[in-house]
Amino acid sequence: MALKVKLVKSFAGASSDMLDTIRGLGLKKFGDERLLKDTPAVRGMAFKVKHLVTLETVSGDAPAPKRRKPAKIALRERAIAYQAKQDKA
Repeated sequence: MALKVKLVKSFAGASSDMLDTIRGLGLKKFGDERLLKDTPAVRGMAFKVKHLVTLETVSGDAPAPKRRKPAKIALRERAIAYQAKQDKA
């Protein structure tokens, strides 16, 4: 099971605690939607800001979050790929 959380109201004037909760749900701006695992922690966060978000239960699983490489490693890999491309030409 998964939960679809959508930010439907502006969070202007909200307390810093609520802003942290909204960021924790992965919502950044008005109209953002996220598909999250249906866990008690996520439900509790959504309940805390229930006046700003809509909740919808969706069948199926939430997508696994993608891991990002550290900037230093990503930059090094791009430089190696660029160098290899220059050597070919």
